[in-house]
Amino acid sequence: MSASQPSQPPSSSEPSEPSEPPESLEPLEPRRADGAGDGPPPGGDAPTLLVKIFGKDRPGITAGLFDTLAAYAVDVVDIEQVVTRGRIVLCALVTAPTAGGTTEGDLRATVHSWADSLKLQAEIISGIGDNRPRGDGRSHVTVLGHPLTAESTAAIAATITSTGGNIDRIFRLAKYPVTAVEFAVSGTGTAELRTALATEAAEIGVDVAVVSAGLSRRAQRLVVMDVDSTLIQDEVIELFAAHAGCEDKVAEVTEQAMRGELDFEQSLHARVALLAGLDASVVDKVRTEVRLTPGARTLIRTLKRLGYQVGVVSGGFTQVTDDLKERLGLDFASANTLEVVDGKLTGRVVGEVVDRAGKARLLRSFAEQAGVPLAQTVAIGDGANDLDMLNTAGLGVAFNAKPMVREAAHTAVNVPFLDTVLYLLGVTREEVEAADGLVD
Repeated sequence: MSASQPSQPPSSSEPSEPSEPPESLEPLEPRRADGAGDGPPPGGDAPTLLVKIFGKDRPGITAGLFDTLAAYAVDVVDIEQVVTRGRIVLCALVTAPTAGGTTEGDLRATVHSWADSLKLQAEIISGIGDNRPRGDGRSHVTVLGHPLTAESTAAIAATITSTGGNIDRIFRLAKYPVTAVEFAVSGTGTAELRTALATEAAEIGVDVAVVSAGLSRRAQRLVVMDVDSTLIQDEVIELFAAHAGCEDKVAEVTEQAMRGELDFEQSLHARVALLAGLDASVVDKVRTEVRLTPGARTLIRTLKRLGYQVGVVSGGFTQVTDDLKERLGLDFASANTLEVVDGKLTGRVVGEVVDRAGKARLLRSFAEQAGVPLAQTVAIGDGANDLDMLNTAGLGVAFNAKPMVREAAHTAVNVPFLDTVLYLLGVTREEVEAADGLVD
């Protein structure tokens, strides 16, 4: 059990005082080799009682239950509590009573009497020891719905079960701008689970991310994003093209490149050539026209507070990404550079072109500079030229992406809020809002 793991009330057919033999539970893990915590673990293979309380929430229920149990000198093995729409479910796994002259029957009677006095329901189940160990293979499955329907939730749960996985815990990460819930799953491999859920998610129209559980999820990490149609709502070259009077022609070529129908470098040179002769002062105008994607500032601000490093790589231009780096406090930024001679754009780019392979190469470079293993990196993008970067990262997120990108990435987000990526990292909306309420 976890301290916040939801529990289910007993079914109407389940007796509150079972007559069958006590349920046998596996013992706790062995004591540490360094001697810390020596002595028998709470519960061990001794008789234990699972005390379940549910009903209308109010202050003092938790204190009242344990004050009642204290009279029987029991040890606490595990606790969990959850409140949903004003209804509390409180579970306590405790050792059998050891106080002189008291019995399990006495404890049961006292707990039921206390619960009745508060108009709560109580159930007490006899057993042996602690919880069974979770199965090998542990993953976090994050599901985003807008809305999240019962039908899609059933499909996700059934798919998890079909892979041999067990759902150990479910909790809500956010209720807006999307509904986000996280499943803690054990008993099946992360890769197998990810493959099965990706197929199901595409069919039912929800976004699902699967990552391995463990300390690495909480470690400092690096997030690298594409810029055009990811960090920002625009395609930068189209903003330049609008000033050159060739926006439609450039947009057509851009769309073909993003779908993977044209070689990116060739298409880049063809589009940039159309900008020849533009006055360099247009750069300042384009910078003011750039529109950040909803949630972009929240995503970056929250990641920085968590100690993440954040970078961007773009097939666009440094004339814009350098400005974004300064405005948003990014750690890394790399893009192509428009050549300027005598105050005019020449229609050429200078230096090495940042293309599909270049983005993956830059992700590796940023990770090395940041001292972050690739397994702890996150990449976000929408186009075909982002695919190598998405597949190189520990977690690749296709953000409102083209179909071929959604199919190839680890996970996809198909809602127009960039900060929903935080939920894939296990960050809750409440945590984001609490951090925003603090003064940095």
